[in-house]
Amino acid sequence: MFRVGVRDHIMIAHSLPSPTFGPAQGVHGATYVIDVVFSRPDLDEDNIVIDIAKAHDILKEVIGALNYKNLDDEERFKGHITTTEFLARHIHQEIGTRIKDFFAGELRVTLNESHVAWASFEGPV
Repeated sequence: MFRVGVRDHIMIAHSLPSPTFGPAQGVHGATYVIDVVFSRPDLDEDNIVIDIAKAHDILKEVIGALNYKNLDDEERFKGHITTTEFLARHIHQEIGTRIKDFFAGELRVTLNESHVAWASFEGPV
């Protein structure tokens, strides 16, 4: 399996309104380092998994819509608890819609919450 990864980061605010989350029920900030890995069993006709610059541009576009936002105020997230896992899937889906016409393979999105905690979502595109 061949893999190519790109990385960027975002800063968001949100609350996690469930007793499960203790003090994180209130509004708080988070800085995520985001790793996106594109995988495929074979290289394409140009001997690449995906163009790295294009992959990074797409990641920047997707996360740019989240950066410096309070996710509690975003209409598209109303009724959802925006956990790290939820956001990993959301970013995966947004990237997937942008690459489906020129990339066929697996995509893994990992949100690193800190140096000791992360969540990811992985699946086909």
